[in-house]
Amino acid sequence: MIRAVVFDVGECLVDETREYGTWADWLGVPRHTFAAMFGAVIAQGRDYREVFQPFKPSFDLTAEREARAAAGRPEHFDESDLYSDVRPALAALREAGLWLGIAGNQTVRAGGILRQLFTDDVDLIGTSDDWGASKPDLEFFERVADVVPFANDEILYVGDRIDNDLRPGAKAGMHTALIRRGPWATIQWDTEEARELPTFRVDSLLELPALIAGFNSSER
Repeated sequence: MIRAVVFDVGECLVDETREYGTWADWLGVPRHTFAAMFGAVIAQGRDYREVFQPFKPSFDLTAEREARAAAGRPEHFDESDLYSDVRPALAALREAGLWLGIAGNQTVRAGGILRQLFTDDVDLIGTSDDWGASKPDLEFFERVADVVPFANDEILYVGDRIDNDLRPGAKAGMHTALIRRGPWATIQWDTEEARELPTFRVDSLLELPALIAGFNSSER
């Protein structure tokens, strides 16, 4: 039985198009060029942070985030950056009686924004900065399991990345769902692992309530 659903943030709940565009602007790079390099790094299976290096070899993400904040240009997202299916999907899952959480690789600042956006929608919001553990490390998913009031095999983790979300989530004993949007899922979607590993593959979060209901019925 699936009793809890925990969502990744970037490209699962939040469309990061605007945010990565502001990074291109910060580096003084055409957005198209930055996006092309971003896609190349993902397709090669490299850490996304390597996308910054060709434009600024000394780039340090933490330091640059602090510099942006000091310059009055901090990382930011708001209601307008949420994918259109997020609110209705959360409402439907809540109506179905499922425990809901949000947990991703996010900064303290991003965690604060998430808590403002989803105050009454979910039971938990946790971030890598809160826990001192980042995906894909198994410790991150152990932290998720610690705070969800159900067994690992009763948790569904929803994300857009095989490498960061589904593979370690499954290793932690959780069910997983791959949402097809954003650069990672688009590039990884037709791989053998993306076809075989997830419990569910969806184009919209609105598919989850029926899929979970069907899965739970088959388990009875």
